[in-house]
Amino acid sequence: MATVEITTESFGTTIESNDIVFVDFWASWCQPCVRFAPTYESASNEHDDVVFGKVDTEAQQQLAAEANITSIPTLMAFREKVLVFAQPGALSGTDLDKVISAVKELDMTEVHSAVAKAQAEAAEGNTAE
Repeated sequence: MATVEITTESFGTTIESNDIVFVDFWASWCQPCVRFAPTYESASNEHDDVVFGKVDTEAQQQLAAEANITSIPTLMAFREKVLVFAQPGALSGTDLDKVISAVKELDMTEVHSAVAKAQAEAAEGNTAE
């Protein structure tokens, strides 16, 4: 599957509608982004069970700001609507494959439990003030 362009309008739907989504925040003037693009595209062709999206930070400045992107390229991975990986910098093909495998192998029952616990603790902290 080839990479798909993600916009502010399609971001939420893409995350909500797919089990695993990788998102590459990039810009055409960014040389590390340009060098990473073929590696990312190749991975998208090897993993049909993963959606590989790209966000052009120049065209989608609001989305980049909402995602707190301060350095590009930045790669994010979502699994079952949960952000499970976020890292700036271009990855080698080997490192990208390791991240993809790790995301696929996550025990999502544990992840969802940890997220629920963190949200409950945050809610308790907000009400204690």
